[in-house]
Amino acid sequence: MTHPLFDLRGQVALVTGAGSAGGIGFATATLLAELGCRVAVCATGPRIHDRARELAARGFEARGYQGDLTDTDATTTLVDAVLADFGRVDVLVNNAGMAQEGVPESFTGFLDLDLQDWRASLARNLDTCFLVTRLVLPGMLARGAGRIVNVSSVTGPVVSNPGESAYSAAKAGMVGMARALALEVADRGVTVNCVAPGWVATASQTPDESRASVHTPIGRAGTPAEMAAAIAFLAMPGASYITGEMLVVDGGNILQERKG
Repeated sequence: MTHPLFDLRGQVALVTGAGSAGGIGFATATLLAELGCRVAVCATGPRIHDRARELAARGFEARGYQGDLTDTDATTTLVDAVLADFGRVDVLVNNAGMAQEGVPESFTGFLDLDLQDWRASLARNLDTCFLVTRLVLPGMLARGAGRIVNVSSVTGPVVSNPGESAYSAAKAGMVGMARALALEVADRGVTVNCVAPGWVATASQTPDESRASVHTPIGRAGTPAEMAAAIAFLAMPGASYITGEMLVVDGGNILQERKG
C-alpha cells in the first residue's frame, strides 16, 4: 500500500532534457511514471518522441514535446502545449543542460573561452531552468502546491575542473536562483530544491569521467536511476518541509581530499 507521504498518484510531472535513453532526465521521467505521475517529457531533438512512446508502451500516460528551451518563444509554446494537454504541472524537474542534442558542452580554458561560448553555456544550463520555471510557477502558486527540482551538479556549487568555468558558473547560478525562489514561495505551498549529481554513468559520460568515478569512496559512478530516486524523493508530499536545499548525490566524493 502506498503511504500518503510517498504517493504521487495523479500528479503531473514535466521533465526537461529527457531525450537520451541513458540519461538522468529519462530515468527520472520513468520513475515518476512508475510512482503514479502523468508525465510530460521534452528535449531539443526528435528522439524525445521515442522516449514518450517507450513510456506509453508500458501503460503510462506520457507525451513528448520538442523545443529549444534556450529560446523564449519556443519555451512558451512548449509549456503552453503541456498545460493544454495535461491541465497543470505539479512537479517540475529542470534537467535540461550539459549537452543539447548535437551541441555538446565544451571544455575550454577561461582565457580561450569566447563570449559566444560563455553565453551559450549559460543559456543551456541556466536560462533553460529560468524560462521553464517562470512559466510553470504561476499555476503552482494559484493551486497552492508544487514541487520544483533542479538538476544542478557538484561542479560549480562545491567543486570544479579546469576548462569548466562557464558550466560551473551556470550550475552554481542554478542553486543560487533556487534558494532565492524558495524563500519567495515558501509560504505558498511550493518547494524549490536542487539535486547535485557527481560522476554519473550516463550515455554522455566521457572515458576520463568514468576513470575518475572509480576513485569515489563507493568505487563507481552513480546511475541515472540513483539520481532519479533523489529527485523523486524531493517531489514527494513527505518532502514538504525541505526547500532551498541542494542534495549532493556523488558517492561521498566531495568528502575526501585525496581522490586517487
